[in-house]
Amino acid sequence: MAEENEKQGAARQSEIRQVVEHAVAQSLQAQMPQLQAQLQSQIAQQVLELLPAQASGAHADGVHTHEDSATLAHAVSNIHAGLTQKEILRALLDATSQYCSRIALFVVKAGAASGWQARGFGEDEAVKDFSLDLTAGPAAHSFQNRIATPGNVAEMGRRFVEQFGAPSNEQVLVLPLALKDKVAALVYADGGESGKLEASALDLLVMATSAWLEVTSLRKQLAAKEDAAVTNRVESAAPPVQTVSSFSDPFAAHAPRHLPVDPEPASEVVEVASARGASAAAPAAATDPLAGLSPDDADLHRKAQRFARLLVDEIKLYNQAKVAEGRRNKDLYDRLKEDIDKSRGTFQKRYGSTAAASGDYFQHELLRSLAEDDVSIMGSNFHR
Repeated sequence: MAEENEKQGAARQSEIRQVVEHAVAQSLQAQMPQLQAQLQSQIAQQVLELLPAQASGAHADGVHTHEDSATLAHAVSNIHAGLTQKEILRALLDATSQYCSRIALFVVKAGAASGWQARGFGEDEAVKDFSLDLTAGPAAHSFQNRIATPGNVAEMGRRFVEQFGAPSNEQVLVLPLALKDKVAALVYADGGESGKLEASALDLLVMATSAWLEVTSLRKQLAAKEDAAVTNRVESAAPPVQTVSSFSDPFAAHAPRHLPVDPEPASEVVEVASARGASAAAPAAATDPLAGLSPDDADLHRKAQRFARLLVDEIKLYNQAKVAEGRRNKDLYDRLKEDIDKSRGTFQKRYGSTAAASGDYFQHELLRSLAEDDVSIMGSNFHR
């Protein structure tokens, strides 16, 4: 009797947990856009407050024109349009190249600053894997003190000058890109042959980038909490799928952030009706593509279909502007390649080694939901 009561208590606790997790997931999903808007507004306000004091587009009489401020604000806006770290950092390099002739970003890791990308050096990856000297010169001072540091190009070291040459006026600037009280990257800038080097504008843009990277980091933390709730809710709905893969957590690398609303989930309607004791008859075997499968295999296929919908619906939710533009220009895959390939990999890890792999559900869902059943919308680089 005691054992039976214990089982009933555990079952009730599980039901309550699912309800709470569902409520938390919905609450986080509802609050994320508002929180993002608040943070973005705060950052924009800080930038605008700094514009009169720091914008280096002032004329000789010290008066800043509306055009000067608008140009700098537009540059900040382009940085804030980035959704991933790569997009944000590339936008930073593009934006800062308006205020200097040469700009390069060096990622700091394990005490070393390695080149990532550049503008004005001939090609974007001219500095790739080149290491800055963090023991002396403006790079060391900027890294250690977390402040923008001007200097002479000779202070960057002979190896730097030999590989990249010197600006005409020999003046350089190194700025720290700080994240969570640590310098995550150093931004090098100089005037090249023109001598153009607007330190205040560069400092402001690097600061705006640091702030936006913090915002995206916070968004990921909030999404991770929602991911955990969604994962538990999806996984508790049915026993875990047994596969030959050793991959234990299919949501670890790329988790859907919400559950989609399927307009016509035929197979799920049958399941719900059965669960509620509905008297409606199930579809005839001839109209059910899974009718010839064993109950376990059919259930596996349905789970794969639902998981594909989760992944594709997530892509749509977080890339609404890109989806709209891709459909208009018929280059949807090019615009969403990173997200699509990452989600496809997640689907393959979960179902690629199971009987459901033959259904190719992720590909079908891409065409159905993203491309609206028109493969031409995906563009020429999309392969079926």
